[in-house]
Amino acid sequence: MSKIDKVLYTGKTRTTGGREGGARSDDGRLDITLSPPGSAGTGTNPEQLFAAGWSACFIGAMGLAARERRVVLPADTAVDAEVDLGTGADGYALQARLAVSLPGVPREVAEGLIESAHQRCPYSKMSRGNIDVTITLA
Repeated sequence: MSKIDKVLYTGKTRTTGGREGGARSDDGRLDITLSPPGSAGTGTNPEQLFAAGWSACFIGAMGLAARERRVVLPADTAVDAEVDLGTGADGYALQARLAVSLPGVPREVAEGLIESAHQRCPYSKMSRGNIDVTITLA
């Protein structure tokens, strides 16, 4: 398990009502309504939030890897993240797929950036060995 030596940032939220409630950050920048996946509710859900957070972090990790390799990430770099909520032998579980788009970057270079990002991205580290994850170059 990774241990933090120096905290760089702490995100703080308060959630009420679970999947049919709301969440707000202590600074007010995040103030969302939550709805169960697939419901008629107008809010988002934890799986969408996880997908958004992971894909943003993954792009940041690719940026670090690109700078180390003196490669410029394309302005239209994107990660399409899908997070599934399902059931299995142990009850509820997640699985995820990340489809990375690096237009104009040679395949071998892109694959190296993706692998490096997956090794350093905190979301990838958190999921490794805990959920099924597939990462592809789109």
